[in-house]
Amino acid sequence: MRTLLLILLISSSPWCMATQIYKWVDAQGVTHFDQQPPQGQSSTAVKTPSSPAPIPAALPGSGALGDQKAIDDKVKKQVAEQQNQLKAFCEQARTNLAQLQNNPRLREEVEGELRRLSDDQRQQRTEEAKKQIAENCQ
Repeated sequence: MRTLLLILLISSSPWCMATQIYKWVDAQGVTHFDQQPPQGQSSTAVKTPSSPAPIPAALPGSGALGDQKAIDDKVKKQVAEQQNQLKAFCEQARTNLAQLQNNPRLREEVEGELRRLSDDQRQQRTEEAKKQIAENCQ
């Protein structure tokens, strides 16, 4: 397998493409290829391409390239959705932080009742909000 790979790599290298190749058949019927024509035998010059043939462009949605494009588009859509969710989270967190810092008489609903936050609770929630903003929001 390695030998076949090595032959393919060498035969497709630019050095091989830059030289003239000759083909001939010997007396035993064996076909030979070489850079030099044989002495005393007729040979045919093999036309080699100057550069590899271009790879045809795949149509969108067809083949492996189309499949990869579909996957890329799906991932881009997911990333955009996550960024939008993060943006909404950050806006809400900043709004909550502003309320915690500017309003000393905050209330929260606990088991159907409104209870006022103590100064310690408000300070603790302010620190938590700052931490979440620092970790998640730029």
